[in-house]
Amino acid sequence: MIFQPLPLAGAWLVRPEPVEDERGFFARLYCAETFAAHGLDPRLDQVSVSFNRRAGTLRGLHLQRPPHAETKLVRVTAGAIWDVIVDVRAGSPTFGRWEAVELSAANRAQLYIPPGFAHGFQSLTDAAEVLYHISVPYQAASQAGVRWDDPDLAIPWPDPAAAVLSDRDRALPPLSAFEPIAC
Repeated sequence: MIFQPLPLAGAWLVRPEPVEDERGFFARLYCAETFAAHGLDPRLDQVSVSFNRRAGTLRGLHLQRPPHAETKLVRVTAGAIWDVIVDVRAGSPTFGRWEAVELSAANRAQLYIPPGFAHGFQSLTDAAEVLYHISVPYQAASQAGVRWDDPDLAIPWPDPAAAVLSDRDRALPPLSAFEPIAC
């Protein structure tokens, strides 16, 4: 695996290193020992999937508050998404900054998201399927988030006019009304 640190401390892009032959290839996508050797949380207690029927579907920006703060490893198994993380860690020098990467079935990249980051994405294709490995089980009482179209964040979503959103995501607060996460 190739580990590429992102500009927001603690976030990484993880790419497979395929070993190819005439049959195709084989690659590791996860190894607890290798993740730990890079200083990353190797716990992955829950696996979830998100299927997005239409291009333009937007989910986020979500996270869980302590004591259920979560690490996520996100990968696309069908289609493509524009994946965004926002640093909402109290006292972080990059608080309020965001980073985006394209994840797709074709590029096979994974996004490692540490606790204290809000996460969301917009599907770039119909039938985009996103696989999440998460360090702790979901706890509804700990869910939190930041509004996807907060003008203070100024995230340039690929197609904001086509955004298909849940009522929950429409009701998320702007960053200015969000209590930062103590990590």
